[in-house]
Amino acid sequence: MCSPASRTPSRLLPTLTTAAWLAASLPAARAFRRALADPARTQQAVLREILTANAKSAFGRAHDFARLRSVDDFRAAVPLGDHETHAPWIERVANGEPAVLTADTAVDRITRFEPSSGSAAARKLIPGNRRLRQQFQRGIAPWVVDLYRHHPRLMNGRAYWSISPALDTERTPGGLPVGFDEDSAYLGGLGQALVDRAMAVPGSVARLRDPRAWRYATLLHLLRARDLRLISVWNPSFLTLLLDALPGWWDALLSDVFAGTEGAPAMPRRAEDLAERGCDDLPRLWPGLGLISCWTDAHAASALPALRAALPGVPLQPKGLLATEAIVTLPWGGAHPLALRSHFFEFEDDDGQLHLAHELAEGQVVKVVVTTGGGLYRYRLHDRVEVTGRCAATPSLRFLGKEDRVSDRRGEKLSEAFVAGVLAALGLTGGFAMLAPEESEPPRYVLYTDQPTGPDLAARLEQRLRENPHYRWCAAVGQLAPAQVFGVRGDGFRAYMEACQGRGQRIGDIKPCALSPQAGWSAALRGAMVTPEPG
Repeated sequence: MCSPASRTPSRLLPTLTTAAWLAASLPAARAFRRALADPARTQQAVLREILTANAKSAFGRAHDFARLRSVDDFRAAVPLGDHETHAPWIERVANGEPAVLTADTAVDRITRFEPSSGSAAARKLIPGNRRLRQQFQRGIAPWVVDLYRHHPRLMNGRAYWSISPALDTERTPGGLPVGFDEDSAYLGGLGQALVDRAMAVPGSVARLRDPRAWRYATLLHLLRARDLRLISVWNPSFLTLLLDALPGWWDALLSDVFAGTEGAPAMPRRAEDLAERGCDDLPRLWPGLGLISCWTDAHAASALPALRAALPGVPLQPKGLLATEAIVTLPWGGAHPLALRSHFFEFEDDDGQLHLAHELAEGQVVKVVVTTGGGLYRYRLHDRVEVTGRCAATPSLRFLGKEDRVSDRRGEKLSEAFVAGVLAALGLTGGFAMLAPEESEPPRYVLYTDQPTGPDLAARLEQRLRENPHYRWCAAVGQLAPAQVFGVRGDGFRAYMEACQGRGQRIGDIKPCALSPQAGWSAALRGAMVTPEPG
């Protein structure tokens, strides 16, 4: 006997699957809408949930979670921290000790670590568990409901939610996996098979480890999806670089669409349609494409003109602020309110004063401090945000950038402390040495130095930079070109000071730095590239 799904025309499956996803997301969206009117009460409930769940953990016992009754109690018992202060506790979890940061229950037990860029180290390990995924879903579900409510035509086809090529997965000494969780884990609990019916690119593509094979497979599935309605990526350059590869593979892609490949049946009529339309006018390939969701703030804004030129007329939706550690804001009704049902938030101003969500004022610039169900407590994200307005009584926030010196052209998140460690490891400690981005397409990082350089310095530099998982990923998918070395003639620091003065900086404020987030130093400093581009 045929199942209902097998009797459903294939063209309707994406619509029906998306409708099922929306139905499953509606309760969280309604709860979020109600919560917007009372952020103080909502946040107190979230904090109480986290403290109660983890009172019997080692961290909870050390900080008397069971006796804490208010936000003031929590602030008095737990100091502000960051990854460095959490590191000893995280190490215990990584070594296999149970119930350290969170309780040893099915929902709270740490089951994996996700890598993120560290400040002084190449990376930091972020603990993850089922409760943290649930907290992310409390923010993602309202966003998805709001997205399709305001753009209902997007339901009439498939969506592309960016899928990254797989990186090697390792395990901690205690046996916990280190690597990024499956995307479907954050999509409201739908099974991967059900998710794939609504997606233009199946989740199996993420298991391709060769970036070239991943890019080809992604383009092949996108070309097969004439009903593509929604594209959701993070940095807009991710999409433009992906689409830039289309002309070079056009004939091969059309052949595979026509004849089919393993797991992708032949689509001769679609191939003929694509051949007639050509690859020079991308909107004609997907005439129903109705929205692109991506970052638009901070450094991501520089990639928007290229995206608009590639897909003119397709509306853009600015994404919310989402980090490996937490979801901070989400798109909702044209604003970006705090994901106040997901985690407990505090906000630190430049004077060190702390504010709760309901205490923030429009125009205020603050830094985000978060407490999550994944075992991070009063954790500084080092993200600066501006209060742009309110949704009901809840603040809407705009991401301004990192509070410390960070260069983040394409999501690589290089910090000064990490780069300083890279330069020291390369032996560049006896003179001028500074890493900075160079505006090219794709952009690259250039090491400026007046010290002697060997012929393999650029390759060794690239290898060290790739210890940062975000840099490695951006380089793997072609969002960053390989690093190069620029030999500065004469006294490098003197040349650097003169260049800074030429940019209007006071001489008393000029300090040496391992990393400059600013570009343009190749023109400002005297010298030349001294090594070829590494392979």
